[in-house]
Amino acid sequence: MLMMGLLLVISACTATPTPVSESTKQPVEQTPAGVDTPTLAPYPDDTPSPPKLDAPVVEAPSLDAIHFVNSLDGWGVTETQIVRTNDGGITWYNVTPPDVMKTGFSIDLVVLDNNNVWMQVPDYANGPNNGTLYRTTDGGFTWTNTSTPFASGDLQFLDANNGWMLAALDAGAGSEAVAVYQTTDGGATWTQKYINDPNAANAGNSLPHGGLKSGIAPLNMQTAWVYGVIYSSGTPYLYRTDDGGSTWSQVTLPVPVGTEKFEMGIDQNQMKFVSPTDGFIALRIASDVSQLAIYVTHDGGNTWTLTTTPIPDGGSADFLSAEGIVIYNGNQFYVTQDAAQSWNVVSPDVNFGDIFAGMDFVNSTTGWVITLDANNHRAFYRTGDGGKTWLPVVP
Repeated sequence: MLMMGLLLVISACTATPTPVSESTKQPVEQTPAGVDTPTLAPYPDDTPSPPKLDAPVVEAPSLDAIHFVNSLDGWGVTETQIVRTNDGGITWYNVTPPDVMKTGFSIDLVVLDNNNVWMQVPDYANGPNNGTLYRTTDGGFTWTNTSTPFASGDLQFLDANNGWMLAALDAGAGSEAVAVYQTTDGGATWTQKYINDPNAANAGNSLPHGGLKSGIAPLNMQTAWVYGVIYSSGTPYLYRTDDGGSTWSQVTLPVPVGTEKFEMGIDQNQMKFVSPTDGFIALRIASDVSQLAIYVTHDGGNTWTLTTTPIPDGGSADFLSAEGIVIYNGNQFYVTQDAAQSWNVVSPDVNFGDIFAGMDFVNSTTGWVITLDANNHRAFYRTGDGGKTWLPVVP
């Protein structure tokens, strides 16, 4: 089903994982050389003392979602607030729109840059066709809002004006109705380009009702992909449009040898274009064991190439640039700086294990991990060497 909200969950309340002993580390390759061990603050190569923001400080916010723009600037979502930091997560400021009382996992936060941010708030009380979109162009100090013809879904912006919305309408056993919308004025108005709800008079069938949709990956305002799972062996849900969403055609991926009978799917945020020509897909392959196959395009999605052997135990991928990807597979970090042609396998010095709850990297060396244990204790860690060394960030 179309996932809502972001995946990373953090809090200032820390639970200390057990360090990994040297004897348990089994990296396949050496980690990148010449990378310094990170410190907490000031961070290497960062502004030593970022200026204070003109907003209330939030002490130890309990974050449900987070997105960093660079090594210092980040945005977060709590159950009741939108917050931002400009010192790598040590200090957080409340920049919530004044009339918003509840946020949490129900909202969809899109951070284009440190000034342009959108927040979609669903109005479930009035059905799947009602919501409010909040927008800031000054880093959260002021917000505007407009009513939307959809409640929730996957919201994507290409720039400050042009965006797409894959709106979730209704899901059943192995099927999901969606509508595709576009905006060219920053979200002030929206045009419906497609709907596959069987109950709608103008319903289409080129984007099939069958299958669960995870998200939408736009290349520009004409070309985009909708992806997910159809629970059919050897085939993910993957469809492309080249006419702004009016019609769709199925895309077939070359699957790894021996996996043709396995279930395959693409999870939310696991397909992304990082430039007008370069993009990635992380295909989840499920059988007795889970694997993650990485596909790359360098021609704007016209052709997709399966890269190296699938990464064992699945995992979540963070696509950073045309060359950089970071994947965590439950035990180790897989880092590439050559578009998945080769990988550095990095064993972290902290045993995250089952308490790993998410990650966010801004480049191949700098990133954050969020942990959540069985007692609901949360912790937030930062790395500056590609995942080898982790230090807790304590607001």
